[in-house]
Amino acid sequence: MKCYGLSADEIRKNIEKITVAVYGLGKMGLPLACVFADRGFNVIGVDINKNIVEKINSGENTVKEEEGLDELVRKVVKNKKLKAVLNSVEASKISDIHVIIVPTLLNKNKKPDLNIVKNLMEDISKGLEKGDIVITECTMPPGATESLIPILEKNGLKCDRDFGVAHCPERTSTGTAIRDISGKYPKIVGGVDEKTNEVLEGIYTIINKKGVIETDIKTAEAIKVFEGIYRDVNIALANELAIYCEENGIDAKEAFEKANTQPYCHLHNPGPGVGGHCIPVYPYFIMNKKTELTKISRKINDSMVDHVVNLIIKGLNEIGKNIKDSKILIWGLSFRSGVKEVRNSPTIPLIKKLKELKADIFLYDPLFTKKEIEEYVKYKEDFENIDCIVIMTENKKFKNLDWKKSDNIVIVDTKRVLNPEKIKIYYGIGYPR
Repeated sequence: MKCYGLSADEIRKNIEKITVAVYGLGKMGLPLACVFADRGFNVIGVDINKNIVEKINSGENTVKEEEGLDELVRKVVKNKKLKAVLNSVEASKISDIHVIIVPTLLNKNKKPDLNIVKNLMEDISKGLEKGDIVITECTMPPGATESLIPILEKNGLKCDRDFGVAHCPERTSTGTAIRDISGKYPKIVGGVDEKTNEVLEGIYTIINKKGVIETDIKTAEAIKVFEGIYRDVNIALANELAIYCEENGIDAKEAFEKANTQPYCHLHNPGPGVGGHCIPVYPYFIMNKKTELTKISRKINDSMVDHVVNLIIKGLNEIGKNIKDSKILIWGLSFRSGVKEVRNSPTIPLIKKLKELKADIFLYDPLFTKKEIEEYVKYKEDFENIDCIVIMTENKKFKNLDWKKSDNIVIVDTKRVLNPEKIKIYYGIGYPR
């Protein structure tokens, strides 16, 4: 059922007649496709990975860390509300709503790389029909979605006359995607015109109990980018203040917690850097000569790995060791605790720097297999014959270990997981020595 020009009420009354294509069945795309399907839409999920498509069609969840997704995938596939396919052109021919939710990355020059989105726009244009709506949910530089509209118009149809285009940014986190999609926050919807926004209100109020906040396309893009930059800048401030605290006899953890009891203060936690596919990437979407604070914040956060190395060196010197040939065990490969994802993880550059200093490096993360760990360095879980342990994530397993056996080991706690009073040789980000 073609939607462009329909009212929100008409959309809500005709859910089962509407086919939604979700392009990209990754960490955010698969939960979104399943929620659409669970609410009654007919959903076609598109992915280039044949293995993922086959598993989903057999009812198997391919995004294991998402709570509740195993059951939801089985349910919507069994009910024939979700089908996964490889061919995006064929999917576009039989769909009414087209939702693009694929990675938007940076090239080697740290400029936005939108090639995946552009290629999908090309494919969608080959099946686009009058009355369709095309939505980008992946994060886009402000103005990017509108700049791609000519690709969709190649078949002779005209945007804002024959079909609608919008940006409706995903506002989800890995591990809580279903909760977030379903109503943790209201949905931002930015359409090319009022007719598009009317349809978007109908679509997203069906899957999001918090409703929608309407705006235009470019502002919708800016909102998502700004959310990420806010966090990056705040983390940079926290890191800068944490280093100040180290040098001036102040425990940053205590200072931040107590400062945040005032409602206008919201200091984030300091750490060894910023990872993932979002926060360290989005600042580059707007970075120019006038965004000095954004640039400085990126520089500070990227430099935190060097600070971690300095803490390691200080700790080893305290026990009379040189970093060369010292046995260093890193705990935490993932960029965030509980999420099996290494993209932009600070652990990766830390390993590189320690290798350059000729340290003997070991790695452990309970989310990863021994084989996966050994793609980077040697695997080791226990701390026998180790000179220094570097904690890079807040995994509960690390906190609950018997630290009485670590009296002769330097502990560098980048996430302030442990109680310094129980550790003999303790170095932490924001902890005074």
